[in-house]
Amino acid sequence: MGTACSRAVVSGAVAAAVAGGVYRVLRARPRRRWQRTNYAGRTVDLYAGPAVALGTVAGIAVLPLPARTKYAAALVVLAAGGCGAYDDLVGGDDPRRGFRAHLGALRGGEVTSGAVKLLGIGTAGLAAGTLLAQRPVDRILAGVVIAATAHLVNLTDVRPAAAAATVLALGAPGLPTTALAAAPMGAAAALVTDDLGERTMIGDTGAHALGAALGVAVVAGRGRAGLVAHTVGLVVVTVHGDRVSRLVRGLWDR
Repeated sequence: MGTACSRAVVSGAVAAAVAGGVYRVLRARPRRRWQRTNYAGRTVDLYAGPAVALGTVAGIAVLPLPARTKYAAALVVLAAGGCGAYDDLVGGDDPRRGFRAHLGALRGGEVTSGAVKLLGIGTAGLAAGTLLAQRPVDRILAGVVIAATAHLVNLTDVRPAAAAATVLALGAPGLPTTALAAAPMGAAAALVTDDLGERTMIGDTGAHALGAALGVAVVAGRGRAGLVAHTVGLVVVTVHGDRVSRLVRGLWDR
């Protein structure tokens, strides 16, 4: 237990240090494209997103994990962050939100940035699942869990620091099983003050990257029964995504 705890501490510390460093470098050279107006009408930047994505990868890199696990985690975190960045930059003005809205547009022949993000993260999740699991069924379940966890964290990114709080709340219970959860937790914690202070936001870039990392942590610490249980729960959350977002808004606006 002591060794596992020390590994988690080191991973979280490295993730926090890298996330904070990247964030400061990006803020030193601000760009208009990376600025948004938040729910309260304040101008904030999106630099926390790439910062937490890179911090998470760094935190995972220092863990003594099998090479396939490290590759899978790095692949899906960077892919999820990249797809999220595409949606942040290209689809920022698109009023459509949520899984159903983008799939509905896709059925109508329109490929939205959100649809690109969903398909891209889904594909990356399955690729990571292939590296993490042996049997075909387990690979599919792993891919669904990873992609759906990324989506879950993004659903909560509707108020300052709400997604970061979600990452910390979801990651903490998994630490005794795998230190993998420490990396996204450390990266999120590093910027939670600036996020809460409405100076920055993690956006789709950070929310999907952090969520994907948590998904990998879930997969690494669960057998088939656990994967099935998580898949069922995450599918239910995805179907009722609008309700989840409304619930988070209600809690934060009290």
